[in-house]
Amino acid sequence: MRHELLTRALPALRHDMAAPLSVIRMSLLLLRHRAAAAQEGEDGSEEPLQAISEQVDALAEGVRSLRDWELAASDDGVTRSALVQRCASLMRAAFELHGIGLHVDEALLADSPDAPRFPEGAALRYMVLGALGYLHDTTEQLGAIRIEAVGPEALRFIATQADAASAEPMPIAGALRAPRKLAIDAVALQALADGLGYAVAVEGASVRLSLRGNHSET
Repeated sequence: MRHELLTRALPALRHDMAAPLSVIRMSLLLLRHRAAAAQEGEDGSEEPLQAISEQVDALAEGVRSLRDWELAASDDGVTRSALVQRCASLMRAAFELHGIGLHVDEALLADSPDAPRFPEGAALRYMVLGALGYLHDTTEQLGAIRIEAVGPEALRFIATQADAASAEPMPIAGALRAPRKLAIDAVALQALADGLGYAVAVEGASVRLSLRGNHSET
């Protein structure tokens, strides 16, 4: 189950690491061009060198971020807003590619100064992606998923169907939908929650997730 969720998030992770490489290649080409045409005095190489340095740092950060997916890796926790925004950024492009909106409640767009941090950030990321994957795989004619805050320590994911006028499949609709044998159903979502030690409840077309896990049993 966790492997399936990571597989779905990999396109966004791959993009985060590929984008700096593209800038590095362009900067190197520019440096070669300027070196070939350089004359005495300032050759203007400082700007592309700075760009390369920044993109190498971004690439290194992207590689380090892969460690965040290891459940055994220690972390200092994550705030609810940061968790939601990270997971939404990972899945938004894949959802919107075939007409599914991913909306985040305004209360989750920014943290207050005293926002609590929840431990086990990697496990929570899997849980949020699991809830999104469940609604994606089980809702017919899915139009959008909305993520809302519930109290101070929970989230609710609400699926809505597409309007009849917009329900016609796009040319690549379903390209990102998992094969049936890999689909995330209620049983798979509950197994993920049990394995990671979180309380999850499927309530019709919505999923409620408590961010405080019982890790003493995991």
